[in-house]
Amino acid sequence: MTPVLQAYATDDDEALPGAYGAFQQTRDFLEPAIDLNDRTVLVTGGTGSFGKHFVRTVIARYMPKKLIIFSRDELKQYEMAQVFPQDRYPFMRYFIGDVRNPSRLEMAMRDVDYVIHAAALKQVPIAEYNPFECIATNVIGAENVVQAAIQRGVKRVVALSTDKAANPINLYGASKLAADKIFVAANNLSGSDGCRFSVVRYGNVVGSRGSVMPFFQKLISENAESLPITDPRMTRFWITLTQGVNLVLSSMALTQGGEIFVPKIPSMSTAELARCMAPHLPQKIIGIRPGEKLHEIMVPMDDARQTLEMPDRYVILPAYLPASREAYLALGARPVAEGFAYSSDANPERLDARALQVMLTDAFA
Repeated sequence: MTPVLQAYATDDDEALPGAYGAFQQTRDFLEPAIDLNDRTVLVTGGTGSFGKHFVRTVIARYMPKKLIIFSRDELKQYEMAQVFPQDRYPFMRYFIGDVRNPSRLEMAMRDVDYVIHAAALKQVPIAEYNPFECIATNVIGAENVVQAAIQRGVKRVVALSTDKAANPINLYGASKLAADKIFVAANNLSGSDGCRFSVVRYGNVVGSRGSVMPFFQKLISENAESLPITDPRMTRFWITLTQGVNLVLSSMALTQGGEIFVPKIPSMSTAELARCMAPHLPQKIIGIRPGEKLHEIMVPMDDARQTLEMPDRYVILPAYLPASREAYLALGARPVAEGFAYSSDANPERLDARALQVMLTDAFA
């Protein structure tokens, strides 16, 4: 166990809060399973945290025909190729390219079966300061992915989204909402027997670049005198990379086209997160930053009429595909209640210190 959580440890599971037991029952999003054996898969933004974990997962479970990493940073591709060399993994391919370049995307997608679109500009302050660049990558890039996939006859595309795309208040969230709309509407362009496009929307990823957890860990290791908290009431959804990859794979198998898949994952306040990681350090309130929400939401109330609940996730359906609704109802999904919303402050599944330790172990294993 990491020292920062030692103070919260207990061997008496009966004494643990209900949230820990709820987290222990959190699904791994393994079903349904898609078969990637002898398939060609392309990941945009594949050198990021998600892409690298996705490759590890695919290598462990499948023998793909090709696994293509599409990104624009040659150094990151070089470093990734040292971990996943082609002499050991002959199906690995590394394509330099940018989602802003439609011709390069179309070339990379030749004979590709499945695409996971993970490329994006994700930092909220940077997007606010560089709005043209954010739109060019997150919105125009999404359009380019759609057009290339249709032109090349790709079977399925799953795009990664964010909780910030629901009721957005910053440019990054607004650009990802626009991208979500593009991927949902793309099913109208591909036809009933063409490519199926869907979206996976989830919250903060434990241990990923830009996450507050590595930031807190860095401050703790540097013997900081306090931890900065924007607002003690602030809450966030949390998911591990393993859960995120599994969710994408199972959603790709489940999709009828046009869905936004939202996982059931736990929430925690940033103040409690800081207490769990460093109970000995005081917290310094620094105020909410521009473009930042007090709480995040993944299913807005206005989407409730199109949302179905499954054991491990919510599915926001497109209004124009009633047949897909019947397919999910046949699988046992049920409509959510009128006025339903899925937000981090009202989420019944709460993350406590022991559950946080499980997630950290997964993230930094």
